[in-house]
Amino acid sequence: MSAVSRPMNDEEVFSEMNKMVAFIRQEALEKAREIKVKADEEFNIEKAKLVRQESINVEEQFQRKVKQIEVKQRILTSTLINKSRLEILQQRQQMLDSVFAEAQQALAKVPDDQEKYSQLLVNLCAQAFVQLNDQTVNVRGRKADVELIKQAVPKAAELYKQKTGKDVKATVVEDDVLADSVLGGVRVSALGDRISVDNTLQARLDLSSDRMLPQLRNVLFGQSSNRKFFN
Repeated sequence: MSAVSRPMNDEEVFSEMNKMVAFIRQEALEKAREIKVKADEEFNIEKAKLVRQESINVEEQFQRKVKQIEVKQRILTSTLINKSRLEILQQRQQMLDSVFAEAQQALAKVPDDQEKYSQLLVNLCAQAFVQLNDQTVNVRGRKADVELIKQAVPKAAELYKQKTGKDVKATVVEDDVLADSVLGGVRVSALGDRISVDNTLQARLDLSSDRMLPQLRNVLFGQSSNRKFFN
């Protein structure tokens, strides 16, 4: 014969309710712990991401700063090198100018020795006659040299004839003399002054300066390390 169920009394009902409350509370605590653990994990993951990203940002900023500093350093170095080179070039040019100025001063004293200067005028005229190779030429010089040039022209014409076998008629132009700034020498022209040979001392100095400039630089400053070929 089966047992007949009976309704629970108040005490039993209260006991069952306490059990249910305890179970629900335990479930809630476990769920809360799971949520907290998961939240902590997610927080740590996100925090690690943020830290890593911030580290990357800091590294990128650092590298940019380093590159900026390197660029500024290269610009500064290049500027200083260019400035130094410019100063060296200016100093070298001043030295060259000084050498040419001294040469010019020395040339200005050449006419003082009339014996040597007279022979020089003969040679300068003869050289110009050979270069022009014309039957009629005009010879010009400084006003102070006109008489010496008159004496030099016949001798130069004779030298020209010895070298070429030709005669030359050379006229000393007295009404159109050269400026004293030419230092001396002659300027000889032909074909109605359409062509000329400038054998003044200043012109010879300028020509010699241009031709001797590379050798003079080597003597004063040595050979440039930038040159690949040397004569």
